[in-house]
Amino acid sequence: MLNIFCIRPKGFNVGNDAIFMGLQAAIAEAFGAFVNLISIPATSRYESQAKAGLTARTVHEINQYGHGVIVGGGNLYENGELDVNLEALKKLEPPLMLFSLSRGRIYNRLDKLVDRTDVMADGIIAGLNRHATWSLARDHATLAHLRGLGLDHVRLGGCPTIFLDRLRSQFPEVPQADRRTTLVSVRNPQLMNISLQRQIGIAAQVQEIIALLRRQGHDDVRLLCHDHRDIPFAASLAEPYVYIQEPHAYLALLNSCRLNVTYRVHSALPCMALGAPFIKLSYDERALSLMDTVGYGDWNIDLVREPDTVAAVADRLARIDELPTRRQQVQPTWEGLRATQDGALSEFAAAVRAFAAQS
Repeated sequence: MLNIFCIRPKGFNVGNDAIFMGLQAAIAEAFGAFVNLISIPATSRYESQAKAGLTARTVHEINQYGHGVIVGGGNLYENGELDVNLEALKKLEPPLMLFSLSRGRIYNRLDKLVDRTDVMADGIIAGLNRHATWSLARDHATLAHLRGLGLDHVRLGGCPTIFLDRLRSQFPEVPQADRRTTLVSVRNPQLMNISLQRQIGIAAQVQEIIALLRRQGHDDVRLLCHDHRDIPFAASLAEPYVYIQEPHAYLALLNSCRLNVTYRVHSALPCMALGAPFIKLSYDERALSLMDTVGYGDWNIDLVREPDTVAAVADRLARIDELPTRRQQVQPTWEGLRATQDGALSEFAAAVRAFAAQS
């Protein structure tokens, strides 16, 4: 059996698990057989164990019995949540792929896009990419930054969550009482990289959106938490809320919903994949660039630059019937992204098999 190490985000957000589900499906298709997928957290920051990332310890272990390494997907460049030892990385023997990684800027208190204070240093990004034979940037902004570092082998790969429809048969059945609900996917404002003044206004904004939805006949509105740290915020609004940690059940709920108004990019992308109606609100370059990359830039709402966010939601709500046509229109873009993902993974699979044959 082939041993593939996957270095990925394993924090509190169920969106990370949705990404991993998409990656698993793509790996299975590329190899055409079961492989031993060994998942390791990208950072030890959220883990009690020390084994994480591409450090001296993990590189040594991978060299002992690994046949390939995939880092991703996730916004690991942006938040520096990948532990990397470049000296140890030089000793890595199996093939390395960087899959669907992103680096985006955030809005500061003057509403200007700036780098995060914990962004991965360009020297580490460059060193990591130069050791990787395959590097797929998740979005246009990330691709532009990597190309600006002289990394010409990087390609635009998008996110595997836009292809999650191929896993629909694996979803559990949603109880009757939980079908056709209207969801508002929230994030705790304290975790949003926007000015303090805008953070304070998010609760009122969510309440206005809920009131708008109810006026439009959406009687069963529920807040959707992606992270248990969202629960205190959801509870403070005195609205029904749901938190589903298991990714299959989470995706099943999105698949069955009547509408999802979401502050979360990784509930918007699965909705696109599954054909579920959605309205996306974004507040950083990571989400803005990714929505543009997958062909929904003009459907997206930038809540920092938009003068009346609730009115923009009302506009999308009035035009929600446009979404099936839009989904058809973006298919050429998606087919190109999938061809890049599948092509790179096929090359990776061939290299893994060649390495294993020499081991």
